[in-house]
Amino acid sequence: MSRNKEFGRKIRLMKKINSNRRVPGWVMMRTDRKFTQNSKRRNWRKGTLKL
Repeated sequence: MSRNKEFGRKIRLMKKINSNRRVPGWVMMRTDRKFTQNSKRRNWRKGTLKL
């Protein structure tokens, strides 16, 4: 990917970075560990982003 990105694309990439995190510990505790994994997790090597 190029070094200089459009602002809109940069914002979308940042949203994808922030959404690619694990479920917080306090959420697991609050739901009695019913939600332990984030189903929308993605690996940077597997799959592509549709921006």
